[in-house]
Amino acid sequence: MSNSEPESDSLPVIVYDDDCGFCAWSVAFADRRGEFDVLGFSELSDAERARLPDGYRECAHLLTDEGVYSCGEATEEILVRLDSPVALAARAFRRIPASERVRDPLYRWVADHRAWFGKLVRSGRLRR
Repeated sequence: MSNSEPESDSLPVIVYDDDCGFCAWSVAFADRRGEFDVLGFSELSDAERARLPDGYRECAHLLTDEGVYSCGEATEEILVRLDSPVALAARAFRRIPASERVRDPLYRWVADHRAWFGKLVRSGRLRR
């Protein structure tokens, strides 16, 4: 997480690639099970964009009052905040020693194969 100045006591904001069907599906899944604001890359203000790292379009982010989480770390933070059994799995994953060494490569693998995951979503094999 990168440190940045807290803006307010507000909901965390999921920032994602709104041109990606699987990304949109994933964000809708999280939004229905947690308390988030949702913002696609195409909707970013200059102030929001300034909080994100260079190359921000490479992955999803979670903006919080405490800072900015990116890529696998953002996904983990989103998952642990859900009101869902998925949160229990994410919390258990966090307890695995050196889980962060697996987290980002796993995130990158899913991101690199999101077209395939998008086909699963469109086929109805993955439910929201």
